[in-house]
Amino acid sequence: MPKYVIEREIPGAGKMTSKDLKGIAETSCNVLRNMGPEIQWIHSYVAQDKIYCVYIAPNEEMIREHARQGGFPANSVSEVSTIIDPVTAEEPAYHEQ
Repeated sequence: MPKYVIEREIPGAGKMTSKDLKGIAETSCNVLRNMGPEIQWIHSYVAQDKIYCVYIAPNEEMIREHARQGGFPANSVSEVSTIIDPVTAEEPAYHEQ
């Protein structure tokens, strides 16, 4: 199933209280329960004026529907093509033939 990174522009996101963030998380989880098991929230990163979320879903439309139902912005939705990390530097290079 495809993985997506969603960029949400939320002014002051990085200064939200834990109570504010809990409320956002609860709303998201409620919408996800109603939408069914095809869409899953993995985690989010809260930064200055943005929240970056990682989701698994069958398509971008489902990601945008979750945002619509939850009242969240989805300013950018990008499908993840590959994940790299420090271990990638240690693996032998892959060459397509």
